[in-house]
Order: sequence, then structure tokens, then C-alpha cells
Amino acid sequence: MFEQLSPLPADPILGLINAYNQDANPNKVDLGVGVYKDEMGHTAVLQCVKAAEKLRNEDETSKVYIGPTGEAAFNQKINELIFGQHQVLDQDRVRTISTPGGTGSLRVAAEFIKSCNSEATIWVSNPTWANHQGLFTAAGVEVKAYPYYDYETKSLDFDGMLNALSYTKPGDTVLLHACCHNPSGMDLTQEQWQAVTELAKDRGFTPLIDMAYQGFGQGLDEDAYGPRLMAQELDELLLCSSCSKNFGLYRERIGGFTLIAKDSNTANVSLSVALSVVRSIYSMPPAHGAALVSTILSSEELTAQWHQELAVMRERIAFNRKSLVEKLKENGVERDFSFITRQSGMFSFLGITQEQVATLINDYSIYMVDSSRISIAGINPSNVDYLAKSIASVIK
Repeated sequence: MFEQLSPLPADPILGLINAYNQDANPNKVDLGVGVYKDEMGHTAVLQCVKAAEKLRNEDETSKVYIGPTGEAAFNQKINELIFGQHQVLDQDRVRTISTPGGTGSLRVAAEFIKSCNSEATIWVSNPTWANHQGLFTAAGVEVKAYPYYDYETKSLDFDGMLNALSYTKPGDTVLLHACCHNPSGMDLTQEQWQAVTELAKDRGFTPLIDMAYQGFGQGLDEDAYGPRLMAQELDELLLCSSCSKNFGLYRERIGGFTLIAKDSNTANVSLSVALSVVRSIYSMPPAHGAALVSTILSSEELTAQWHQELAVMRERIAFNRKSLVEKLKENGVERDFSFITRQSGMFSFLGITQEQVATLINDYSIYMVDSSRISIAGINPSNVDYLAKSIASVIK
């Protein structure tokens, strides 16, 4: 059987990681991997997480399965984190289950959509996170793209987006990024969220919101504007959340799949379908990461500490954006890179050619994907001057 197989290309991000690790250049810079790094280039465990782990280790009495829905306390706290004091929680229309990371949540969403509509189509932004296409296609869902990022103007092509989505049909699903759009960094404004919500009412599509970076953009509440608006205005909504970035729990693989139905009974029926999907994919979710999050969010002291640590990460990313733009100007770059400061989250496109990207990698040991998407978190005070000088040398 195995002799029929052919090798498949490695994920480009994984290839960059390997090349970076093998590079002996002391000035090398990793702008490829999408994880938060501090000023020392390290992805540290948050102090609030360390405190929660200590409590967890002292209090945990069993490693028995926790059931397909996951930990009830985690699910409740995630609902409150996403929706705040939203009326949709009082209406008992929300159901959340814990999943193996945001990726696991998205796969559950894809299989759930397929269960709802065997001829399902999901619309994704162009560009979008590289793994979206594979996740949805593997579940047998047709994928179409709508315009989103204008590479020429380095801005959001909102007119093109609305025009494309005007061709959606009832039963279609439209994937939206709640905040910190990956990979462009361009987010919808509040007015644009309102327009998309009205279009969803008019066309009858169901939004699927990918919320991987809550708190990394403008703030926890600000980043949740879109989901809260749609929960208020629409009968149906799907949402996939992740605790990898904002809690730094990458390897714990904990996220959530949330559905909102028009009433409590429909929500219960929908949950039963989602749990059937879970049973056929991974049966039970991991417990440790969920317990850490619920421990933090159940403690006023740990929640306050988490808010402080999250603010440090958010503010550092914003500072990195500003610093890179300033350093490029200092190095004589006349091209306008100010768009970088108008974006949110960890990613941005530099807008340079694949040949220029290759030169940065081969001649300067500055690693990024060939689309020129960079991870802003990879910038720090010790490498920003070298990075700016190298970019200036390549594009002049």
C-alpha cells in the first residue's frame, strides 16, 4: 500500500523554521513563525499561567476523560470572554465546547457545516490563513474566495468584498476574521462590520468567525465588536476561538467551538450534531489547557495579572510596527510603509517581490514566507536596525 504514495511538499513555515535553525549567521532574523516572542526572542510561559498550573497540579485528582463537551467552567468563561454581558447569553442561545486548539475548532465547524448542508459552500477572504483551505476541503466543503486585501494600495478592498458576498446563497457560510486578520493585519471597522451583518441578513448566509487573537488587536472588548454585533442581529452564528496566542498556550492545544441558534431548543439540537462530529474526530478534548484558562478567569487576581501580561504583548506588537516604519525611513527608504502602523495583530505584508524575499533570506538571513508576510512579533530592539538596513538595501 505505501509504495503507491508520493512525497508531499512540506509546509513552507516549517521549512523556514528548519532553515533558520540551521543558519549560523549571528544576525539571523525569524519573521516566519506565527508565535509571540518577547524582546529576547523567547516565547515565555505567562506568569498567570504558571500560577494556574501550580494550583492545577495541587488540585487535580484524576486524569479521566472529561467528556466531549470539555470542561463546563472553561466553556462558560470563554462565552463570557467573547460576549461579555451580552443578551445572547441570557437568552440561552449559545453553546460552546472545548476543542484541540483553534485548528480543531475549525475542523469541527467544517464537519458541522457539512452535516447541516451536504452541498455546503464556505467563502474565505483572499488572502486568508493558509490552513483554512485545507481544513475545509478535507471536510468535503466547497471553498470560494472573496476579495479582501488590495496588494496595490495596502488596504482593505471592502467594495470588492461586499460585491462578491452579494452572490452568496442561503445556506452558504462566510468566514470572517474577528480581529488581527491573518495574514494581512487589515481589520474591518465597526461600520464595515455593520454592513456585513446587514448583508448576512439580506443574503441569508451564516457567518463563521475565526477568533484566534482576541486581545492582540485593540483590546479584549474592542476585538470582540464584530462577534457581539452579529450575535445580537443574527439568528445563527458560528465562532472558533483559540487560547494559543492570548494565553500563550500554544502546545496545550485548547480552543472553543461556539454556535448561536435562534432559540434554546435549536441550540440544543445543533449541539447534539456538533458532539456527534466530535465523537467521530477525536472523541474527547484535552483537559489541561482548559483548566488553566478557567482557573485564571475564575480568579480576580489572576485575571488582572493576565490582563496586564496581555497588554504588554499587545503594546509591544504595536511598538514593533511603529519602530520598523521609523527605521526604514532612517535608512533612506522613500517607499511609504506607514500602512504597517494602521494594521493590527502579528502579521503584515511588506509588499516586496518574491525575488527580494529570496535575497533577504539568502544574503541577509532574514526569514519570511515568499508572499512577504512577516510576523511582527519577531522584531525586537536588537534586530530592528539590521532588519531595516537589509530591507532598504534590497528594495533601493
